[in-house]
Amino acid sequence: MNYDLNKISEEQQKTSTLKALGKLLKLIAHERGNLALALGAITLNTAVNLGGPYLIGHAIDKYVVTKQFHGLLVFGGILLAMYLLGLATAYTQTKLMGGVGQRLLFTLRNAIFNKLQQLPVAFFNQNRAGDLISRVNNDTDKLNQFFSQSLMQFVGSIFTMLGAGIFLLVINLKLGSAALAPGVLILIFTILLSPWVKSANAKNLKSTGALSAEIQESLNNFKVVIAFNRRDYFRQRFQLANLENYRTAIRAGLANNIFLPTYSFFSNIAQLVVLTYGIHLISIGEFSVGLLVSYLAYAVNFYNPLRQLAALWASFQVAMAGWDRISQILALETNLVPMPETTREADAALLEFRDVRFGYDSREILHQVNFKLERGKTYALIGPTGGGKTTTASLIARLYDPREGTVLLDGRDIRTYTPEERSQKIGFILQEPFLFSGTIRENILYGNDQLKEYSNDKLEQVIRSANLGEILALFEDGLETKVSATADSTSLGQKQLIAFMRAVLRSPELLILDEATANIDTVTEKLLGDILKQLPESTTQVIIAHRLNTIENADEIFFVNSGEVNRAGSLDDAMGMLLKGNRAS
Repeated sequence: MNYDLNKISEEQQKTSTLKALGKLLKLIAHERGNLALALGAITLNTAVNLGGPYLIGHAIDKYVVTKQFHGLLVFGGILLAMYLLGLATAYTQTKLMGGVGQRLLFTLRNAIFNKLQQLPVAFFNQNRAGDLISRVNNDTDKLNQFFSQSLMQFVGSIFTMLGAGIFLLVINLKLGSAALAPGVLILIFTILLSPWVKSANAKNLKSTGALSAEIQESLNNFKVVIAFNRRDYFRQRFQLANLENYRTAIRAGLANNIFLPTYSFFSNIAQLVVLTYGIHLISIGEFSVGLLVSYLAYAVNFYNPLRQLAALWASFQVAMAGWDRISQILALETNLVPMPETTREADAALLEFRDVRFGYDSREILHQVNFKLERGKTYALIGPTGGGKTTTASLIARLYDPREGTVLLDGRDIRTYTPEERSQKIGFILQEPFLFSGTIRENILYGNDQLKEYSNDKLEQVIRSANLGEILALFEDGLETKVSATADSTSLGQKQLIAFMRAVLRSPELLILDEATANIDTVTEKLLGDILKQLPESTTQVIIAHRLNTIENADEIFFVNSGEVNRAGSLDDAMGMLLKGNRAS
């Protein structure tokens, strides 16, 4: 299954803005109440603002022209009360939408992170971490900014325009039609250019994600950069990513700012039309001065929101481009879903490969592989680099599913186990262990519901009973030793020891060690070897290693190369096959 977001995005960019907006509104359906209140507040605010010009025109014709200043003061008081009401409604909708925006941000980030946890390893192999971080942080914030700062302005501007347009037509149909004619040209201009604006912003967000990914990779590999004195290489890579981001930002900025001068031009044309035609109507006795003042105010109330919409529409397109990138992740589904449980085969091996084929993209790594792993035995997988050892181990742990064939665990298709059941049965110690920032206790209890409520004293007893006490003693502060996922305060070998404890404490039926002793000294390696020998007799071990002393005690050795997994016989036979395989590769 394709999980490359860059390839998916080309297809999803064809999604219409209305469909994208519809999906987004479904995600915040629980905010209907707040949205309705905010909409009511903005409607009342619009009514107040639109009522003002008409009252001003009426006051001019009835009280200013006739010099009845008492009535003018009364209307002034009415207008002041209306504008205070408008201030209160504007504050209310701003406060409501600020909360909606922040809750939307919280909901989106939770939804994306939960989705990422559900996706398979293949997804993370095909996408750069920096780009994913940019989607979680940057793209969601674009939506938050639009909802908290722009949405009600957007709606309010539309309401004001509609109301002002109705007043213009009701007061005088001919003059109103002439005043609104430039607005039709603006609408056509907006419809034609909106897809380009959205596309320009989408490319800018994509390049921002790429820049974030480049920075993250450079920082993660900074020690290697220094060791090989290749600052120039990473500097060039960063400059290319930064230059591309600069170019897309320039294009997006041009696209986002193209509406404002155009809208302003047509707005000025409309006011000139109203003024010219209105004076003509006054001269022939069909219009009054007060109505012309009101009319000019309504023309301003129609076209000024258009100017605001010029900026708000660009903000809307940025938000929709961000939502497209977010929805690409939310629309994905894992291809490692549990299947309906099947009948367990009697007297089955602990694990079996039946005619298994697997590959990455179009390249096939394993060709119709068949083998069995019996309970309580130790198996070694050897072979040249790139021969498929780790891939085989990954299929055993169901980090991937085979293209063809079946992997059976305890007589059942491994796909019928839930992730919780599978991880309880299978322990996997990776060559490069990952730890969370925290303490040793937090790391070794990760995902272990059985022990998570134990006190430190009780947990230490469990550790000693599992023959792991000597490993824990290597850490000065025991279970409370601080661990960092990235800092050098914890060596790679120490991280491997913690990962070893984490796996063994789960009491798995099948324990996979992928070069688990590659980063530790020979004394500690012997300690781990002694612990492995004391595991329950029913525990099956699968060891991937290159050191002879690691695999010499294996009950059976498999040689993995050229898409095949074959029994190697004795250790000498296995080493002969390995030497031959290395020469061939």
